[in-house]
Amino acid sequence: MKTAIRPFLILAAAALVLPLSGCRKDNDRVTIVLDWTVNTNHTGIYAARDLGYFSDEGLDVDIEFPPETGAASMVLAGQAEFLVSYQEEVTMARASGKDLLALAAVIQHNTSGFASRKKANISRPRDFAGKTYGGWGSPMEEAVLKALMAKDGADYGRLKNVSVGSMDFFAATDSGIDFTWIFEGWDGVMAGIKGIDVNFIPLGTMEKALDYYTPVIASTDRYAADHQEIVSRFMKALARGYDYAVAHPGEAAYILLKNAPELDKELVQKSQRWLADKYRADASYWGLMKESVWNDFALWMKGYGLLSGDPDMSRAFTNEFLPGAGEDRK
Repeated sequence: MKTAIRPFLILAAAALVLPLSGCRKDNDRVTIVLDWTVNTNHTGIYAARDLGYFSDEGLDVDIEFPPETGAASMVLAGQAEFLVSYQEEVTMARASGKDLLALAAVIQHNTSGFASRKKANISRPRDFAGKTYGGWGSPMEEAVLKALMAKDGADYGRLKNVSVGSMDFFAATDSGIDFTWIFEGWDGVMAGIKGIDVNFIPLGTMEKALDYYTPVIASTDRYAADHQEIVSRFMKALARGYDYAVAHPGEAAYILLKNAPELDKELVQKSQRWLADKYRADASYWGLMKESVWNDFALWMKGYGLLSGDPDMSRAFTNEFLPGAGEDRK
């Protein structure tokens, strides 16, 4: 993740396997494919590897960047065991008969939303009217914009929606774009570092159904059923990694920077502190997912024509591989 993170966009990147150290010959080797370039959503993965939590569970873990076809394509083809995904991708996969399975919510609440510079005078969705939005051209964007504007009494027809590709928030808003979709914990933090005043409209507080899980750790039904012990050990170590990031954000930031020294040091440190209490938030343990969140978002997607059929959302996710997981899924 560079200066801009686009929810639902999978970055085209060359596959890269990061080196491992201290591998034991008898360890099970598995691969997790990221959804983007390295960022603080991934810190728990690197912490689990570098602090030896995966090794403690008898695992050697390769961390790869996604190919052009996306992380899900590798996992569905059996070329990797785990991936960083998001609720929209898993939901649409289930609706199309693919067996992606969410294993944990990396962050408990949706931290993405619409951001603009103060001078654009955008403080609520009705202010989108007469403005220019810079996005990546997905049906999901249009549906969210229409829904929020309609709820706030505004006409989507008065919004100019243009594609800016991978252009980040700062470059876009320097080039005639009024607002974009960002993650507060990355671009929002960077705006503070740059001294840029930003208005931010969080999705989760504007529409309950949009407080979905992004990102999530996922695999497939098939792999989880055939390798239950490995999945349990992987998730136990991963939970330790994210719990470490919660308790030790400064040290966790150092681990991430060690693995991705090209990242802005101040951004990583401040983003890590910002996310520390967001990973687990109000959940009783890291990774916990609720069926109501999956159902609400699926119904919302179906209502806006983004989803056909009636996929069983109770089968789209599981908490059973999370350490200490109980039966409360409601």
